[in-house]
Amino acid sequence: MDLDRLEAITLVLPEATRVDIEAWGDEVTYRVRKKNFVFTHADSDTMSVKLPVEEAEAVVATEPGAEPTGYGMGRHGWVTVDVGEDPDWEQITEWVRTSYTLVAPKTLAKQVLAEDGLLED
Repeated sequence: MDLDRLEAITLVLPEATRVDIEAWGDEVTYRVRKKNFVFTHADSDTMSVKLPVEEAEAVVATEPGAEPTGYGMGRHGWVTVDVGEDPDWEQITEWVRTSYTLVAPKTLAKQVLAEDGLLED
């Protein structure tokens, strides 16, 4: 995983921060107000994001290497995707931004939805 590129996508989001969790083998997480919206690892080509449940099911059904995230998180829309050695950064950006909007407080999520042209008046 190209963490520099992933950080360029995640850390532009309002109040987003990176937290490495030593107890989980230095797993990299991206958070907004202490809530994770991306899990990954520097030594892996996988990442986990939260999507609407229907979208998560579609990703699992159509993306090679995608599966519901473990620990029961999959039933809440979390999906783990193997992005491979040549990631589709446009798709990753969309997943990260969607995950953020599902996890962030509404006021922050609205900012991102407005930027993406997805906020209804």
